[in-house]
Amino acid sequence: MVRKLNLDAMSVDEIWQLHETVIEVLAARLTAEKHALEKRLAQLHRDKDWSLLNSDEAPLSPGANGTHEARKYSKVSPKYRNPNEPTETWSGRGKRPRWLTAALRTGHKIEDFVIGAGEPENGPPQST
Repeated sequence: MVRKLNLDAMSVDEIWQLHETVIEVLAARLTAEKHALEKRLAQLHRDKDWSLLNSDEAPLSPGANGTHEARKYSKVSPKYRNPNEPTETWSGRGKRPRWLTAALRTGHKIEDFVIGAGEPENGPPQST
């Protein structure tokens, strides 16, 4: 059974000694746990390498500088346009742009900013 310590009855030197003992025990346990986790990780890497050698899959190779290559994303066409500034568009992904948030706050609907099917993506229709 764990005995309770009465810290109020202990002197400063006794508490300091207890503190140092706790630090030593924690350091030893953390080192042992870290060693065990590193050993397990190395085992998992060996198992993965072995299974890749026995399968038809190609291993994932990092880029030339040791990092993984960035994922290639397809270009997303804009779906919404700022009528006051036609160069400002938004694809509908990510955070809403400030111009759209401000317009929605003033009572506009998001449908008011949808790029029409007949409208080219590089700007509003030109009037001649």
